[in-house]
Amino acid sequence: MELPALTDKNAAQTMFRILLDAADAQHITLRPPPEEPTTCCGKGCNGCVWEGYYEAVVYWRDEALLILQD
Repeated sequence: MELPALTDKNAAQTMFRILLDAADAQHITLRPPPEEPTTCCGKGCNGCVWEGYYEAVVYWRDEALLILQD
């Protein structure tokens, strides 16, 4: 299964859709993907909420891939 590089929120949404569709095809239920942040001020802060979001996205992806491989 080829997944997009996690470079932006559109890539993350595409990856979620691919993995959730694969899980559905295997009759597996994955936990919901992380929700996008709503509190970003857009100033490029160190420790931006988007940094935390992408860390959560990577964790969710890795967990989903482990579950789907079983």
